[in-house]
Amino acid sequence: MNSTTKKRAYRFRLIPFLLCLCFIFAGCTNSAGTQSSDPGSVEKKVEEIAVDYGTYGDKAADKIDSLLNELSALDSGAGTRWKSVMNLWMSPKLGQPLHYDVLPDGLPNTDELCIVVLGFQLNPDGSMKDELIERLNVALNSAKKYTNAYIVCTGGGTAEKNESATEAGEMAKWLAAKGVDKKRIIVEDNSITTAQNALFSYDILISRYPSVKKLAIVSSDYHIATGELLFKAESILRANAPGNEKLEVVSNAAWKAPSGTLSTMFQAGALIELFGDVKTAFDIYYDNYDIHSLPSIN
Repeated sequence: MNSTTKKRAYRFRLIPFLLCLCFIFAGCTNSAGTQSSDPGSVEKKVEEIAVDYGTYGDKAADKIDSLLNELSALDSGAGTRWKSVMNLWMSPKLGQPLHYDVLPDGLPNTDELCIVVLGFQLNPDGSMKDELIERLNVALNSAKKYTNAYIVCTGGGTAEKNESATEAGEMAKWLAAKGVDKKRIIVEDNSITTAQNALFSYDILISRYPSVKKLAIVSSDYHIATGELLFKAESILRANAPGNEKLEVVSNAAWKAPSGTLSTMFQAGALIELFGDVKTAFDIYYDNYDIHSLPSIN
C-alpha cells in the first residue's frame, strides 16, 4: 500500500498494476519465511490452542491438530513452532526422568553446561523460604559435581516489605557463601514468573555466555516439568527453524517437596505469556480467565 501511495503522484495508469501486485504479494511469505497475517489473529489462535489443552488435556488432541493447521494457514512459521511446542507439552516424557538431590552422571563438565535454579517467593522481609533453600542445596550438590558449569539464579523482587531483595540476589549470596566461585554465578533478578525466568535467562545466556549450549533445570519436583516446558518452548519459539535451537534442556535435579502441584491450565497461561499475551496469562494465573465459554470438545 505504501508503494501505491507514492506512485499516485506519478501516473494514474500505474495504480491498477500496483494494486495487482499488492494482491499477489499478500499471500507470499515475508522475510522470516512466514505468511503475512494479522498478529492479533495469530495471538488468538495460540491462546485457543493453549487454553483448549490446558482445559481438556489429551481429550483435545484432535481439536489441537485442527487449530494448529489453522494457525499454519495464518502464519506458517508460527504453526511450525507451535506444533513443536505442543508435541513437547503433550509428551508423557516431559520432565522425565526426574533426578533427586543432584544432577545425574554423564553431563558435560565444561562451561557448555549451565545449571538453572528456579526461584521461589521470598518472605516479606526478603529472607528465603525453606523451599528455596532446599532447591539451593540441590543446586550446590550439582555445582560441586560439575565444577566447570555456570549457575543461573533466576527470580526477581517478591518480598512484600523489602524492595531491595530479589530471589536471585539472595540465592547468589547463599551459593557464594557456600564456596561457589562468584565467576560461575549468573544473576537474573527481574522475573516474577516462571515464563519470565525462561525469557530473561535466555536473553542473558545467548548475549553474554556464548559457550553455554545445554541447560539443567533445578527446582522442586512438582515444578520441573513446567520449567523444562518453558525453557524448551522459549528456545523453540526463538529458533529460525526446527533443530536450530540455541539452548537445549538436557537434564534436571529436584528437591522432593512434601506437597505442591502445577496444573495444565497454569502451564497454558505460562506458554501464553511466553508468546507475549501477558494480560491473558495473568488472568489464568489469578483464576480470572473465563473457561466456561469454551465449546465442548465433544
